[in-house]
Amino acid sequence: QKVPGASGGALPKRRNAKLFLDLETNSDLNSDDFEYEDEAKLVIFPDHYEISLPNIEELPALVTIACDALLSAKSPYRKQEPDSWEEELQASKHAKALVQLDNGVRIPPSGWKCSKCDLRENLWLNLTDGSVLCGKWFFDGSGGNGHAMEHYKETGYPLAVKLGTITPDGADVYSFDEEEPVLDPHIAKHLAHFGIDMLQMQVTENGLRDNDIKPRVSEWEVIQEAGVKLKPMYGPGYTGMKNLGNSCYLNAVMQAIFSIPEFQRAYVGNLPRIFDYSPLDPTQDFNTQMAKLGHGLLSGQYSKPPMKSELIEQVMKEEHKPQHNGISPRMFKAFISKGHPEFSSNRQQDAQEFFLHLINLVERNPVGSENPSDVFRFLVEERTQCCQSRKVRYTERVDYIMQLPVAMEAATNKDELIAYELKRREAEAARRPPPELVRAKIPFSACLQAFSEPNNVEDFWSSALQAKSAGVKTSRFASFPEYLVVQIKKFTFGLDWIPKKLDVSVDMPDFLDISHLRAKGLQPGEEELPDIAPPIVIPDDPKGIYCHSLSRSFLVALDIDESSVMQLAEMGFPLEACRKAVYYTGNLGAEVAFNWIIAHMEEPDFAEPLVIPAFGEVASSGAAAFGAVGLDNQPPEEMVAIIISMGFQRNLAIRALKATNNNLERALEWIFSHPELEEESEPALDMMDMENNANANILAETGSEGPRVKDGSGKYELFGFISHMGTSTMSGHYVCHLKKEGRWVIYNDLRVCASERPPKDLGYIYFYHRIPS
Repeated sequence: QKVPGASGGALPKRRNAKLFLDLETNSDLNSDDFEYEDEAKLVIFPDHYEISLPNIEELPALVTIACDALLSAKSPYRKQEPDSWEEELQASKHAKALVQLDNGVRIPPSGWKCSKCDLRENLWLNLTDGSVLCGKWFFDGSGGNGHAMEHYKETGYPLAVKLGTITPDGADVYSFDEEEPVLDPHIAKHLAHFGIDMLQMQVTENGLRDNDIKPRVSEWEVIQEAGVKLKPMYGPGYTGMKNLGNSCYLNAVMQAIFSIPEFQRAYVGNLPRIFDYSPLDPTQDFNTQMAKLGHGLLSGQYSKPPMKSELIEQVMKEEHKPQHNGISPRMFKAFISKGHPEFSSNRQQDAQEFFLHLINLVERNPVGSENPSDVFRFLVEERTQCCQSRKVRYTERVDYIMQLPVAMEAATNKDELIAYELKRREAEAARRPPPELVRAKIPFSACLQAFSEPNNVEDFWSSALQAKSAGVKTSRFASFPEYLVVQIKKFTFGLDWIPKKLDVSVDMPDFLDISHLRAKGLQPGEEELPDIAPPIVIPDDPKGIYCHSLSRSFLVALDIDESSVMQLAEMGFPLEACRKAVYYTGNLGAEVAFNWIIAHMEEPDFAEPLVIPAFGEVASSGAAAFGAVGLDNQPPEEMVAIIISMGFQRNLAIRALKATNNNLERALEWIFSHPELEEESEPALDMMDMENNANANILAETGSEGPRVKDGSGKYELFGFISHMGTSTMSGHYVCHLKKEGRWVIYNDLRVCASERPPKDLGYIYFYHRIPS
């Protein structure tokens, strides 16, 4: 809009500049005859609707950003100062005389990560000592934790080069001392000191290294979906959780737990009632803390997209402002780990062990008439056969996780694995970078087959032969749970007893049918093993041969069944706790010892070394202890003592043994399936002690309803999995993927995004829900 010259009046002089260009004049816009003011508008066709700019309330954020970019772009009609980053870089004053330590550090061509926080992006190589550390945060949420700068402040080593920018033409170098990007005329020499040949480092047109455009194989990269721009998710059910210091195992498990409707209804649905009836100190109430955490995850109040004004400010100022979305489960973790030697620490823990710990707390703190943990519970039928007499015994136990062994012998890429191992050893001997990782590919069907095959029973005592014999055990499902939790047993022990992890890929199915694993019970033609227990070995007997043969007795052996110990240790429990569990349950097997562990996990000395008491500390004398067995139809006293040692009341132990015909294993299962009886008064249980054997048998038939299970079809669909990165359950990082509203979502602590490539083959714990039949 033309306006008369300034000399003609005091009216402001303006130019109306629209985002579409419609110049009808050939006048020189830079002429001194006119003065101009800019007025920007967005015009929407075909209605020619005009919106004055700037406008951040009515317009989508991306449209506003695009408008600002157009207005600030260079054009023949706008004079701009040269961009600061186009100025020629100056050589660093430290480059010529840079001291490089002769510490033997060699940098591989790929697979870099920060040595302090394991980040794998925005990494800088210090040219003095070869440290690889992360930079600072960028406006787009990428970047690092500033460890490179911290290292400079600690050491004074001034120059660093950004990994991924090295080409035959140069690299991005930064001087911490000069606080700006610099040139290093001797960069080739400085890089060669750490084994980097610049002529071998190429960058593609889009700025990625050649290694970046290859399929990523690093466990950290694949599981976290690094290198892919993931879309953040907001709203109910898409709330992140802050990492409180290696608490990602807790975050991953709780995200999976509160994606299950039964847990949502039990705690969030009952939130008003739980809060109304919470104790005076709600910080010490399990249900209150579960309801609070569930509400935080599901309400959507702590998962909101950034305001348009905030987004625009971040983009225009090129700075990153951390979002305050997500919740901090500090109070929940403090309560749930109270008294536990492992979970109360800031060390990394096993997600599977924490899952079982959580289920134990849910069982012991019922909410409403139905316990949400019922959806995980199932019965396992174990068939044990004496190989010599061919007789069998069927028992049932409660479980919450299906543990699948890794069938390494069934790997489909054995030739590749052998070649990789040879290359890796050669590279290690020559101190060269390792070759590209080759991961064992294991068919899921092979893992399922290994689960269903009979296993040898170590140190099996045959009641038919009244002696030790070879035995085999087969497990089947006596019931199928509503939600099936499958653990891939990736963790094992080496010959040095150090836990190690199998880096394998298992083709886990989206749809799973395990109907063929349904238990069938005693079959026609099978003969049961006699119900006779092995002899008792008294621990402090000087000759170790004091035996007392009883029909309902319990084995207390000096030797601890190391196979059961290892089986429990593979689940992630502390080794000393496993030894105590096997000892105090009399070597009855890993299943019985597992129940002992669940009952004692919160004790302060849970992981302390086993101290075997003298026999005199347990009973006044051998004759007194065993002479009372069977009197007045009472259960064997040593069985009662074992159950009492697990923390249960004496009267409850007697009641459980009577209800199960003095079968210790079944008695423990009976107790765990009747948690409500722990609250009964002493007089009521004293009355049970006065009942005769006939009444106990009636109770066993009518009063014992057994564990609560939700049996149904054995067909399932995958809806979630937890993955682990690292070489041990005691280190590394956990990430959770869940399928919600038809698409996969990754939960990586505070970061919740739509998943682009869910790594279903690298999971550790998988969650399936039953398909309605």
